[in-house]
Amino acid sequence: MAQKNKLQFIILGLLNQQPLTGYDLTKAFDDEIGEFWQAQHSQIYPQLKRLEEQGYVTHEITISGEKLEKKLYHITTSGSQLLHEWISIGTPDLTATKDEFILKLYFIQTNHDPQLLAMLHEQLALHTAKLTHLQQRLATVFPQPAMAKQHYGHYLILQHAIGREDYYVNWLKQTLRALPKK
Repeated sequence: MAQKNKLQFIILGLLNQQPLTGYDLTKAFDDEIGEFWQAQHSQIYPQLKRLEEQGYVTHEITISGEKLEKKLYHITTSGSQLLHEWISIGTPDLTATKDEFILKLYFIQTNHDPQLLAMLHEQLALHTAKLTHLQQRLATVFPQPAMAKQHYGHYLILQHAIGREDYYVNWLKQTLRALPKK
């Protein structure tokens, strides 16, 4: 399977959970999927069209309100097979994270750089807020431990994200403490 377009598999995976509209798919990237993968409206709708042309999804027209027509997408049997084939193959490539802060940090020459303190404090505030958000999501989505079994992958992703942000916050705090005092 040489296909590298991962957006198609995200869409198939979401549709495998339940039928969704294009709008619903777009909103998924604002919530849970957006914690680890980004896609824009301008990418999702053309991908839906390609998936439908390839026979991996189909749609039905539903009426919302009195007149508003919506396309409700469903995964097909061949789409489900493609999704399961993709899930079953290995993931041997580690991909680099695109973190602009880390990129900027790379170019800081000394621990006395006047920009460093503000940069670190900004990131500490951002990552602390993100950690709090993820902890709240875990409590909201999985209020009972038994619920994690029903959506175990989702649960694992939230745990991973919390661990990542917890590490990042602690690393920033340690880095700030290690800076020379003025």
